[in-house]
Amino acid sequence: MVAGERSVVVEEPRLTVRRRSSGSWSRRSLLLFLLPVLATVLTGLATLTISGNLLLPFERVVVLEGKMASKRDFFEDEEVRRILLKHHISVHITSSGSREVAMRDIAAFDFVFPSGQPAGDLITGVRAADGRYAKVHRPFVSPIALATYREYAETLRDAGIATPLPSEGADRPLYYSLDMRKFLDSIDRGKRWNDLGIRRHGIANANRIVAQSPDVCGSNSAGTYLALVSFTWRGDGPDVPTTDQEASSRARSVKHLMEQGLPAADVFRTYISPDGKGIAPVVVAYEHQYLTYQVRHRAETGRLDSERVLLYPSSQFVTQPQFISLNSKGDRLGELVTTDPDLRRRAMELGFRILDPAGEVAGDQLARFLTERNVPVPALRGDDTRSPMPRIRYLERMISIVGDCPVAPLPDQAR
Repeated sequence: MVAGERSVVVEEPRLTVRRRSSGSWSRRSLLLFLLPVLATVLTGLATLTISGNLLLPFERVVVLEGKMASKRDFFEDEEVRRILLKHHISVHITSSGSREVAMRDIAAFDFVFPSGQPAGDLITGVRAADGRYAKVHRPFVSPIALATYREYAETLRDAGIATPLPSEGADRPLYYSLDMRKFLDSIDRGKRWNDLGIRRHGIANANRIVAQSPDVCGSNSAGTYLALVSFTWRGDGPDVPTTDQEASSRARSVKHLMEQGLPAADVFRTYISPDGKGIAPVVVAYEHQYLTYQVRHRAETGRLDSERVLLYPSSQFVTQPQFISLNSKGDRLGELVTTDPDLRRRAMELGFRILDPAGEVAGDQLARFLTERNVPVPALRGDDTRSPMPRIRYLERMISIVGDCPVAPLPDQAR
């Protein structure tokens, strides 16, 4: 530096990094996040509006406790659940055989729904004797039948034991009338399926001919089937036993004709399973179970399951489920199941024969529904016999002998 010159200080330029404002990015990210959520909410609101359940999240839904066997299919149906939610009711089901319902403590439940009158009479009789609330509603009925497979039905047809019933709209018959006396004769003589010539229909089965039922100690369908077998096998005696001695004798005479084992809830499910034909080729079932299965199969596949067929015993027992309300909450549900048009329609769609206020089958709604769904309507023969049920006292004695189980406690008026 030269003397006298002024020094000039030059600062180095500074590099300033300006941070991008995150505000616009956050708003955009938030918007991108919220759009799917908003769409989901709007879709949910639209669904609730269409179903009539828009206000349900803000209204109290009463949960009712019920105990039943096969009729749980009705309350577990999604459409039935949706209809009940419109009335602010939800139902929690405990599964149990119908007779077991009558034998166990039911104080914790709002209602029970045994599948037939015998178990229902047990419950109402005991509660009346104890001065406790019980009100009966009878919304629908369903006949007892035997579900089987075509090879077995045609084998019975060849032997003169089964006769095809009209099945309009089906290439091959879905329904057969079963001569119960001849069927039981084959069981009594220890006949096997091979003996009847089932090989002619493409399969072999060296097992004895038998109809598999649930445990008679717990199931209404098994108890009803026992009464049917007893009625058919009575010989020259009365239609039903009228004394304890007759009931005991009748039970011992038919015990070898009964085959039990599968839990009540599993019998029909086993039948429609892929392995059903090998496990239990003939099972005791309710008509509504079979009809519902065929309607769903047609809807899902576009065709009938023509390999699974139904045998209607020549002696007919129509079981009458009894909805028994045990308190006022259960009574409200019983009234709805019996009178609400949507629930009655859905019961019919599930294969039940709904009843009118007089207790008679209400018109031909089921026939029209099946026709609309291209499922043949069962046409029962006019000469089939309507079989009477024994008094509960005698039926209980028969059940205890055939099933080796305790007799249910009976109220005094049933003794």
